[in-house]
Amino acid sequence: MYAGNGRPAVPTPTSEGRSAVTTPTSPHAFWLAGRPATGESTLDVTSPWDGRLVGQVSVPTPEQTEEAVAAASAVAAEFAATPAHARAAALDHVVRRLGERAEEIATLISAENGKPMKWARGEVGRCVSVFRWAADEARRFNGGSAQRLDSDPGGAGRLAFTRRFPYGPVLGIAPFNFPLNLCAHKVAPAIAVGTPILLKPAPATPLSALLIGELLAETELPAGSWSVLPVPNDRMPTLVRDERLPIISFTGSAPVGWSILDSVPRKRVTLELGGNGAAVVLADYSSDADLDWAAQRIATFSNYQGGQSCISVQRVIADASVYDRLVPRVVAAVEALRTGDPSDSATDVGPLVDEAAARRVESWVEEAVGAGARLLTGGKRDGASFAPTVLENVPEDTQIGCEEVFGPVMSFTRVEGEDAAFAAVNSSKYGLQAGLFTHDTRTAFRAHRALEVGGLVVGDVPSYRADQMPYGGVKESGVGREGVRFAMEDYTYERVMVLTGLEL
Repeated sequence: MYAGNGRPAVPTPTSEGRSAVTTPTSPHAFWLAGRPATGESTLDVTSPWDGRLVGQVSVPTPEQTEEAVAAASAVAAEFAATPAHARAAALDHVVRRLGERAEEIATLISAENGKPMKWARGEVGRCVSVFRWAADEARRFNGGSAQRLDSDPGGAGRLAFTRRFPYGPVLGIAPFNFPLNLCAHKVAPAIAVGTPILLKPAPATPLSALLIGELLAETELPAGSWSVLPVPNDRMPTLVRDERLPIISFTGSAPVGWSILDSVPRKRVTLELGGNGAAVVLADYSSDADLDWAAQRIATFSNYQGGQSCISVQRVIADASVYDRLVPRVVAAVEALRTGDPSDSATDVGPLVDEAAARRVESWVEEAVGAGARLLTGGKRDGASFAPTVLENVPEDTQIGCEEVFGPVMSFTRVEGEDAAFAAVNSSKYGLQAGLFTHDTRTAFRAHRALEVGGLVVGDVPSYRADQMPYGGVKESGVGREGVRFAMEDYTYERVMVLTGLEL
C-alpha cells in the first residue's frame, strides 16, 4: 500500500491480533514507463468485508496510456539485448523485497480482496516463488541449440543455430482473485525474457499490482520496460487492438477472454479462463483414513478464497461404493470451517469480491434447488458473504450444473465405476484441472489419458498449483500455458541462423 507520499503504509495490529490498514489521504500513483504518475480521475478501492475505503487509485488518461505503449515499443530492442544477469538481478531484488514486506503485503491483499489472512500470506509466498523461478530461468533460458544439417547431402558444411527472441511488448490483464500472484505471472516471465510489459490489474484490486510496481521501481530496469496501468475495462479494446502489443496474456472470464482472441486473431494470445473443477473419488479410496483425507481436502479447497479460484472444487464425483461414507464427512468438514472477518488469522472463508457476486451465487443455488437439487448445508447470504454450501443431485442444465460458480459451492454426483466417473468429468465444457483420489497407478495413467483437462492431480483435489509447472486448460478453459518457463516460451519465438562453410 502507499500512503500519500507514495510509500507503503504500515499495518497496525489491533487488540484482537488482526492487522488494520491505515487509509491513505491522497490517491495512489500508477506506474507509467517505470515512474509514478497521476491522471485526472480516481478509482475507489473498498473492502468486500465491511465496505470501508481501502484506498484511492489515480486512473491514467488515454494520453498517458498511449505514452506507456509508445515507451514500451521504443525500448523493446534495448530491453531484449540486456544481459541475463541484469534481468535476473532485478527479479532477485523483487524476491528479497517481497520477503521483507510479506506481512504488510498480505494485509493489503486481504483488505482490497477480502481474502482471509491465512490465504493472503500464502499468496505472498507463491509470488516470491514466481519471481525466484523467473530469476533462475532468466539465467538459463535461451542458451541456444545447434543442429547439424549435413544429415542430407545439400546440408554439407552447414549448422543451424536456434535461439528464442521476444515477439514484442506484452499486454498482461490480471483478475481480482489473486491480485498479487496472478500479476506476478504476467510480469516476472516478461522481465525474464527481456520484453516490455503493460500490466492492467482488475479494477476491484489494483493496489497489490501497484505495489509490484513500487518494487520494480527500485531496480535498474530500463525506463519504459514496464508500466502498471489501472485502466477502466471499457478502454481495454483500444489497448487490445494496438499493433505495438503483439502478445496478450489474459486471466479472467471465458466470455471476455474469447472476445479478446476473436478481436485479434493474428496476435499471440494466452487465455486462462477458469473451470468447474472436479474431484473424483474412486472405489479403492475407501479406508476411513482415505475418506477423512479426501473430505478435508475437498471441504477446504471448495471454499478457500471464498471459492473464487478457477481450480477450486466445484464438482465431487464419487463412486457409489464410497459415496454414502464420503458425503457426511465433507458436510461436517464444511460446517467446521470458520467464516467471518478476513483480517482475523483464524478465518477460513471470507466474503466474495462484492455483494453483486454473492447475489449471483445465491441466485444460482436457488435455481438449482428449485430444479430438484438437495441442499445439504449452507445456501445463505449476508451482504457480500455466502455460506459454504454443499448440494447433491444438481441438474446438469442449471447454472451450477454446467457453469463456473466462482463461489463457495460444491455439488455431489454418484457414479458407478471409473468409466462413468471419467465421463462425468468430461461432460463439462470446461477442462482446466481435475483431482483423482485413487491408489492405483494404472488408473492414474488411464485418467491422464482419458480426462480432457490441462492438469490432473492424483491423490488430491484439483486446486493444487505449483507456479513453475505448466498451467492452463482445454475446451472453454482457454489456450496456452502459464507457469514461468512456459509463459516465457509463449512470449518468444524461435529464430534460426544457418552457418555455412563449416568443417563439422
